[in-house]
Formats: sequence, C-alpha cells, structure tokens
Amino acid sequence: MGTDTRRRAGTAAVTLTMAGTLGFGLVAPGAQAAGHGPCYDGRCKITVSAPTSIKVDSHRFGFGKLRITHVSSRSVAMSATTTNGTRLSGSTSPGGTVWLNNLKIRVKSVSGHKARLVLTRAS
Repeated sequence: MGTDTRRRAGTAAVTLTMAGTLGFGLVAPGAQAAGHGPCYDGRCKITVSAPTSIKVDSHRFGFGKLRITHVSSRSVAMSATTTNGTRLSGSTSPGGTVWLNNLKIRVKSVSGHKARLVLTRAS
C-alpha cells in the first residue's frame, strides 16, 4: 500500500466521521429528536404539573408546544396555538383522551396536582 493510498483512506475515514458528527444523515433519528425533549416526536409517557409546556414537532403536529394549563383530580386541561395562530384546547378526566390535530394525549392518571400523560401520534 503506497503513501497516496493510505492518505486517501485516512481522509475518507475522517470525512465519514465528520459527516456523522455534523449530522449529515448518518445519525439515528432518535438522537436528533433527543435535543428537543422526550415528547418531540409525539411518542412519550410523561408526568406533568400545571402550568408547563411540552415541546413537540411543529411540522408534524401544526404546533410546537403543548401547554398543560390545569391539573386537578377531576380534569386536566391543555392548549396549543398552531403555526397559523389558531388556538386549540381540550380537557378530560383521568382515563380520557384529547386529540389536538394529529396528536393524541391520554390522561393515564392524576395524583395530587400531577398528571401522567401518554402522547401518541395519529396513525
């Protein structure tokens, strides 16, 4: 193996490593969403108290933040403002489900002022 061949092989390895580090399509999709929060892709189980905001993918759901506005033993209220300014809102009791665009928010349980939510994407 000549010096030129080794140099080219070394350059190719560095190029592939840099491409992966910079995110040129070589990084797993889950790793890219991880920087946005656990619910960004619309699939998570999370415990929240009001008021709080959960980051979600605005391109996928039409809004970037799901706001939990109220938590009590009887209901959990939530809202979102779409990218074009439309306000969405809903509330449900423990065990119920709210759909905001194509994001399904299930209130699994409530304990005190904390709610356990399960977020899923519409099929």
